[in-house]
Amino acid sequence: MDYKKHLIKEKKTIKEALELLSNVGVDTILFTVDESEKLIGSVTDGDIRRGLLKGISIEDEVLNVTNKKSKYLEKSSYSINQIIELRKGNYELIPVIDNNRNIQNILNFREMESYLPIDAVIMAGGLGSRLRPLTNNVPKPLLKIGDKAIIDYNLDRLRKYGVDDFWISVRYLGEQIEEHLGNGSSRNISIEYVYERNPLGTIGAVSNIKNFKHDYVLVTNSDILTNLDYEDFFLDFIEKDADMSVLTIPYDVDIPYAVMETENNRVLSFKEKPTYTYFSNGGIYLIKRSILDKIPENKFFNSTDLMEQLIKEDLKLISYPTRQYWLDIGKHKDFEKAQEDVKRIKF
Repeated sequence: MDYKKHLIKEKKTIKEALELLSNVGVDTILFTVDESEKLIGSVTDGDIRRGLLKGISIEDEVLNVTNKKSKYLEKSSYSINQIIELRKGNYELIPVIDNNRNIQNILNFREMESYLPIDAVIMAGGLGSRLRPLTNNVPKPLLKIGDKAIIDYNLDRLRKYGVDDFWISVRYLGEQIEEHLGNGSSRNISIEYVYERNPLGTIGAVSNIKNFKHDYVLVTNSDILTNLDYEDFFLDFIEKDADMSVLTIPYDVDIPYAVMETENNRVLSFKEKPTYTYFSNGGIYLIKRSILDKIPENKFFNSTDLMEQLIKEDLKLISYPTRQYWLDIGKHKDFEKAQEDVKRIKF
């Protein structure tokens, strides 16, 4: 959404505001700003009608009918509970301001699921060796599934949940990824790049990021196709006061025979054709920003190394199992499966 179409300068006339309102589609609200785009308030058709009934002219400044008590969010200090309350209150458009009251974005709950207070790091530096020759000249994150690159599915899904601060770790053919995505301004997001001179593992490059905006960071592999509910993932993380949460994928193993529990060859019990469920690492993590200090700088370090360290220090590492769609596009058969799945699954 181009949020600037909902902005109107305080010196504009009410007539100009009416013209703008007629062109913004179904989201009929404007936000009055000063010359430096600092938020003053909101303007709707109802505000204008009430002003006209009081004798205000349509040639008067729009500031005269601006509601200066309208809702907004401060980007540096909002919580997920505020988001849920605003959504429950049927607020559709909410401006997001910085510490100087400058509008940074406008949330549209008709198009977005949430506005999570997290930063996102997408790990996109791998060679994609198992997908050669497809990756001989194109980095795996830019391979197309349907009509979109794999990494675009990652970005668009996270954007749907309100994530707008991204860092992308790149190495192999990383300049192609940067050229494809740019700085994110065309998507109303911010994208910065972390170039790995040497391989740093599945999470090592995160140690080079020093300017996170939020207290929570999501780290994800770039080759995952999923329709994960990121808000539920985050709420579970917050409610359990975890230091790190790992998305896990249940893997069921059906045993076609009765399984005996024995002791010294004596049968104590048995289960007839049981199913055992194991949980595998899904390659998506939520982490408290303070925990990232445990990642050594410029050294090869995997997410599993971080998990082992948290367990050793008796910090709270939890699993978030999901049966929502998830696919690691690591092999040719996975790539082919993804091509079929995008035809019938909404991402």
